Amino acid sequence: MKTSNREFDQTFARHVLEGLSRSEKSIPSRYFYDARGDRLFQSIMTSPEYYLTDCELEIFETRGDELARSLMTDRSCELIELGSGDGLKTSLLLDAVHEHHQDWVYRPVDISDHSLELLEQRLVPGRPWLDFQAIHANFMDLLREFEPGGIRRVFMFLGSNLGNFTSRQAITFLRLIRAAMAPGDAFLVGLDLKKDPDVIRAAYNDAAGYTRDFNLNLLARINRELGGDFKLDSFEHVPAYDLISGTARSGLRSRIEQNVRMAALDRVFHFCKGETIQTEISQKYDDVLIGELASESGFVVDKAVVDSRNYFTDQIWVCA
Repeated sequence: MKTSNREFDQTFARHVLEGLSRSEKSIPSRYFYDARGDRLFQSIMTSPEYYLTDCELEIFETRGDELARSLMTDRSCELIELGSGDGLKTSLLLDAVHEHHQDWVYRPVDISDHSLELLEQRLVPGRPWLDFQAIHANFMDLLREFEPGGIRRVFMFLGSNLGNFTSRQAITFLRLIRAAMAPGDAFLVGLDLKKDPDVIRAAYNDAAGYTRDFNLNLLARINRELGGDFKLDSFEHVPAYDLISGTARSGLRSRIEQNVRMAALDRVFHFCKGETIQTEISQKYDDVLIGELASESGFVVDKAVVDSRNYFTDQIWVCA
């Protein structure tokens, strides 16, 4: 039976339709995050193979004060975090700023009201000085509305989330941030660095199978929300890392030739044996790539710090 328009997310359905209609099938990684996907991602972040969270947290724990001092001026400021995160690293930065007798307006941006509510519950208690002003929005849309000037802005995009964009998408996104900035504003960004390929491969193929289940849960979500009939055991998780480009990819590969019907779209999608659905990319960077990306987007790197293993960097970019 065809699902009525009121019973499913039409944006989700449109993106699935567009992605599965391509010759190289793909589904945007944003749709990983339903309730079960959130829980699985928390498990991924605490798995021994997934180094990214610990590395960036180490930077904020050991050098957060240094970052705070580099970002502070004598002007009032708003910290705009694009994608709200869990608040732990942000709290370390805000606390460091407060210890230097400055209090910034904190404006986390997220499309999920629930995520913003949880973030407020984590950050506000015990910080009566914190001016918490959540923004419920898609941050790409919000950036297009910003005009530079007025209160000083520090934009923040942590967790190597920039690496989930293709090169073209990353430049488009960064240029939107640059267009919203005035001289004196800053951009704090987290980037995962190139390293031993075995370390990177393990991070996206953990022994406990959390990343595998995280990818397969995307098909389960399509089944539940869009009336799909994906058989999860007929797909396998296939991570890959290209040493030259520095791009890690995750995908799902069809074990057999098969057809998958989707009631919400009233469509049938054919999969050849071995055909893949790309679900995520995660770019790894070196100094050359970072310099090119910053330059093409209208930035210069003002400060860069790394963790003790040189796996991860948090950087302050300013307007070129």
